[in-house]
Amino acid sequence: MSTNEKILMVVTNGHTMENGELAGIWLTEFSEAYLEFKKAGYEVEVASPKGGKSPVDPNSLTDDVTAEDKEAGKLLEETKRLSDVSSQEFAGIFVPGGHGTMFDFPEDAHLQRLLTEFAEDDKLIAAVCHGPAALVGGKRANGEPIVKGKRVTSFTDSEEVDTKLDKYMPFLLETKLRELGAEFVAKDNWTDHIEVDGKLLTGQNPQSTISLAKQFIRVLKDGK
Repeated sequence: MSTNEKILMVVTNGHTMENGELAGIWLTEFSEAYLEFKKAGYEVEVASPKGGKSPVDPNSLTDDVTAEDKEAGKLLEETKRLSDVSSQEFAGIFVPGGHGTMFDFPEDAHLQRLLTEFAEDDKLIAAVCHGPAALVGGKRANGEPIVKGKRVTSFTDSEEVDTKLDKYMPFLLETKLRELGAEFVAKDNWTDHIEVDGKLLTGQNPQSTISLAKQFIRVLKDGK
């Protein structure tokens, strides 16, 4: 398996919020992307900051979740530790969301290292919904934020207010990305919406996962 055929997916280890609820991964943001990658013939490695289990947000287990989604979700039971991951093995990195990412992604040193390496090697970086929380700590080799001057999207402040979980978040993701110098683009709540700026691809919400994964594959195949 060549580097060009391997994709790294980075997932959260979860966090218990002040309201007592689990902030985990949003299942379909992982499963839908994973299934698209496998269908296109790519090998996928799943890793998390601590390794081990990436807990699924119970709120994501809706009636829309398929048996295929649940089967893919079994990979979240045992993930690789980010400290054991080399960016050289992969053509790109894809980061699903879920509220858990807001707590363990922004300051994870190993995730920051990988993002710097992917950015400097001009490899694909993609994140959907709360996944761009990873980009909050991502820097280029010169110390500038990866998102600075880049057109991006993520779960919006308006969508966060809709969830009524805004007061339990360490920060609001749209606001933080704007503060880091990103050119943030928001569409109506729950709209399927992605942004592409060179090798940086972002999606607004769970509804955007398949569109983002398909675009990720297109860019990988085109090599640009």
